Amino acid sequence: MNHEKRFSDLLDDFQRRGLYGFERSKVVGALSVSSSAGSKSLSRLAAKGRVKRLRKDFHVIVPVEYTRQGLPPSDWFIEDLMRSLHLPYYIGLLSAARMHGAAHQQVQQLQIIVPKQERPIEVTGLSIRFFKKKDFKATQLVSLKGHSGMLPVSSPEATALDLVRYAHQIGGLDSVITVLLELTESMDSERLVAASKVESEIVYVQRLGWLLDHLGKSTLADKMHGAIQNSKPLPRAVLDTTAPRVGSMTGNRWRILENSTPQSDL
Repeated sequence: MNHEKRFSDLLDDFQRRGLYGFERSKVVGALSVSSSAGSKSLSRLAAKGRVKRLRKDFHVIVPVEYTRQGLPPSDWFIEDLMRSLHLPYYIGLLSAARMHGAAHQQVQQLQIIVPKQERPIEVTGLSIRFFKKKDFKATQLVSLKGHSGMLPVSSPEATALDLVRYAHQIGGLDSVITVLLELTESMDSERLVAASKVESEIVYVQRLGWLLDHLGKSTLADKMHGAIQNSKPLPRAVLDTTAPRVGSMTGNRWRILENSTPQSDL
C-alpha cells in the first residue's frame, strides 16, 4: 500500500471519529514513514483538496461537502489548532457576540483572545485574528457547544468589556455600540458587576458604563456604577482614544470626556 493511500485511509478514520484537525508530525509518526515521504503524501492530498495546512505542522481535513468553501466550520477543529499552538484561548469580541445572539454585524473573521502575541491565519475559507490580552486569566468565561465539543467563550458581560478594550481594532465605537444594542439582551447585571470587578483597567469599565447610559440601559449601568464608585475615585478618561481630546464631561457620572458621539447602525 503506498503512503498516500495509507494517509487517506487514516484521514477517513479520523473523520469517522469526528476529528478534523491534526499535526503532520504525529500522523507521520503513527504511520511509521519518513518525514519526507509524509510531507509528499500530504502535499498530494492537499493538491486534491483533501486537506489544508493552517500552520507548518497543523492540517485540517476537508470533507467533500466543504470543498467549495475550502474548509469546514472553525468549531470543527479550533480546539485541536489551539492545542497544537500550545495556547490557552477563548472566543471573543464580535465572534463571541454572535454566539450570544448579537448577529447584526456578520463578521467573517474568527476573533480569538490569547495571552501572548500570535500571528493571524489567512487561508481560503478561513480568517483567524488573535488579540493579545494581558489579564487573560481573569476573564469571565462560559462554555458553549461547538461541533467537536464545548468551546471557551467570553461571557456576554466580559465580551462587552473586551469590545470596548479593542474598539479601535474592530471598527471603532460605532461598531461597538451597534453590537451592544443586541448583546445587552443577554447580559445580567450581577455578572456584569463581577466582570467589572476583575477588570484590571478601570477605564474600560468607565467607557462601557457611559455607552450603556447612552443606550438607555440604566439597570445594567446603575449596578455597575454602584459596584465601582466606592472603591476609589474614578480617573478622568476620554471616550474615544482615536479622536481629538476635546469635548466636555457634562457632569456624567463616569468622568468620561465626551470627545465622540457613537452612532449605531441599527
